[in-house]
Amino acid sequence: MAEGAEFRIDKRLARSAFERAADRYDQAAALQQEVETRLLERLDLVRLEPRRILDLGAGTGRGSHALLQRYRGAQVVALDIALRMLEHTRRRGRWLRRPLCACGDAERLPFDAGAFDLVYSNLMLQWCTDLDAAFAELRRVLAPGGLLLFTTFGPDTLHELRGAWSQVDGHTHVNAFLDMHDIGDALLRAGFAGPVMDVERLTVTYAEVRDLMRDLKQIGAHNVTAGRARGLTGRRRLQAMVEAYERHRRGGVLPASYEIVHGHAWSPQASVSIPLPVSP
Repeated sequence: MAEGAEFRIDKRLARSAFERAADRYDQAAALQQEVETRLLERLDLVRLEPRRILDLGAGTGRGSHALLQRYRGAQVVALDIALRMLEHTRRRGRWLRRPLCACGDAERLPFDAGAFDLVYSNLMLQWCTDLDAAFAELRRVLAPGGLLLFTTFGPDTLHELRGAWSQVDGHTHVNAFLDMHDIGDALLRAGFAGPVMDVERLTVTYAEVRDLMRDLKQIGAHNVTAGRARGLTGRRRLQAMVEAYERHRRGGVLPASYEIVHGHAWSPQASVSIPLPVSP
């Protein structure tokens, strides 16, 4: 297997995982919801009156409905790879205005060039197998002066879980995540203007590591990499991983670390009033 190929996402398995997770996603997605709140707050810092908005990786539609409330005159399109997630988006809330829904892949978007003034994406880009292809597509569908605003995970995400598994076997158990500088470089290669990246770190605590693994499975974020172990994980290996993770216990709880990468960039020929700031 070529170097790094073991971390390649199997999109067929990822889609199936999110389809199965759709009904219980919101109950386990506390971290995703907190990051979403912080991402939406960043829109307070930029003057933008978009007419058409793409929520890329919309999931169950929390962000799509928040965007409809924020931009009352805009049309919002919710795109997700999992049709079952979009069914929840359609049913969410009792708004007279609802997002349009499209099932598709971020690397092959089913939209015309220049179709959107704002592309918003919360914690989805880490599921792309080719970030350059995804950014090229986002650049294509953004109108001149349009804004791309997103979050994704950085390389320190779930480092405790990754390290614990590394002491047990040689398979991949946690996705590999790109450094924010590599993401910024990819934005430039795609022709975006003025990319700005920053990072914040969040920690979720658990009583037991099995609780973390249950949450990851419940939101569809379990291991779908090419280098994953085939077949069931034996009790002995699982117990060895649990014991390795226990070394991180502090104050009676186990931490799960997340590195949240925030990014934004403009389609060229942007007319920008206030740029989004870099967090200290």
